[in-house]
Amino acid sequence: MTLVELIVAFTILLTLTSMAVPLARSRVRRLKERQLSEALKDMRAAIDKYKDMADNNKLSTVDMGGVDAMGYPKTLQVLVDGIKGTGTTADVKIKFLRRIPLDPMTNSHDWGMHSMQDDPKSTGWGGQNVFDVYTKSLDKTADGTSYAEW
Repeated sequence: MTLVELIVAFTILLTLTSMAVPLARSRVRRLKERQLSEALKDMRAAIDKYKDMADNNKLSTVDMGGVDAMGYPKTLQVLVDGIKGTGTTADVKIKFLRRIPLDPMTNSHDWGMHSMQDDPKSTGWGGQNVFDVYTKSLDKTADGTSYAEW
């Protein structure tokens, strides 16, 4: 009788475990998706703020490492390092990001970038400026769209 009870208990435990693993995986994926969405939103907001300040001549053009002719940053690192302002903020370095966020899908700080001159669907970066960012992950969402298209 004890061996039968042990086998039944083990079978029930195995069934419950096999149902819990997919739930845990989907929870981890949703967490990564939320982190990806937040990181992209933060970086895009920083790029937009940079562009607005460059268009309003609030950023110094003396430091040409940061401002290009179209008003976008040359690299993501410029958003972290900062750039000198003009007018009342001439002595202050204006920073747009504390750090480059970690890409939760690739677990690295290496993001794909598009410049203003690049084709929006390309996976290469022309290097002229940073107009947009995307993840380099090749994974797809539950509905089949690529995370790189977010």
